[in-house]
Amino acid sequence: MPEENQRRRYQDVAEILKQEMLSEQYSVGDRLRPERQISEELGVSRSLVREAMIMLEIQGLIEVRKGSGAYIVALPLSDDEAAQVVGDIGPFELLQARQLVESNITAFAATTVTKADIQRMRNALDKERRELREPTGGEEADEEFHMLIAESTQNSVLVEIAANLWRLRKRSRMWEKLHDRIFDKTYREEWLGDHQDILLALQVRDPQAARKAMWQHLENVRARLMDLSDVEDPAFDGYLFDQDPLLTEDQ
Repeated sequence: MPEENQRRRYQDVAEILKQEMLSEQYSVGDRLRPERQISEELGVSRSLVREAMIMLEIQGLIEVRKGSGAYIVALPLSDDEAAQVVGDIGPFELLQARQLVESNITAFAATTVTKADIQRMRNALDKERRELREPTGGEEADEEFHMLIAESTQNSVLVEIAANLWRLRKRSRMWEKLHDRIFDKTYREEWLGDHQDILLALQVRDPQAARKAMWQHLENVRARLMDLSDVEDPAFDGYLFDQDPLLTEDQ
């Protein structure tokens, strides 16, 4: 049998066993069927089953106990869950991207913003204040304010870029986990103050001040999230994006 076909076949066996775990035939702590039984049921050699077991053990899904058999120690991720993990983005990597993109969008917006845009942003800040007063207030106004800035550029491509950054944030498990630790609304009150500074720079149509205000706002968010992070978490990416190489004193 060619080596490539052999490799594919034991991976297929491992995949079949993982799908059985996902179909709730098994739970953590359950013992898998003996290798001989799996071999007979699937019509493959026991050597292939043994290789599949080794693969599952390396992946941390089973534990093989000599003289006892193989026991499940963790259940595999579904296809959707696996896609989220593989495609996840660290919160500090995302914040770095937002600083670079949104600060420049805000600077450009200062040259194109209209009175109607300014009024919509004021309304968003009023909504943000109301959310802060409510015990279970959400954060919809935060996103709304940032998106209104992008929309005030009158450039649909920039709007789509900004919207995509927010979509990445919403689907990030790591970002959600980190934000769950923000119990103190003082942080959000500070960020509301940042938003007011950004709006003021836009009102006077000052691109440099607008860029600096947005950059500083996202830097303040980064600093707060860094304080709340679990630096022992293997997914922690704060140190990789602690300082931006393009940051200058007048940024």
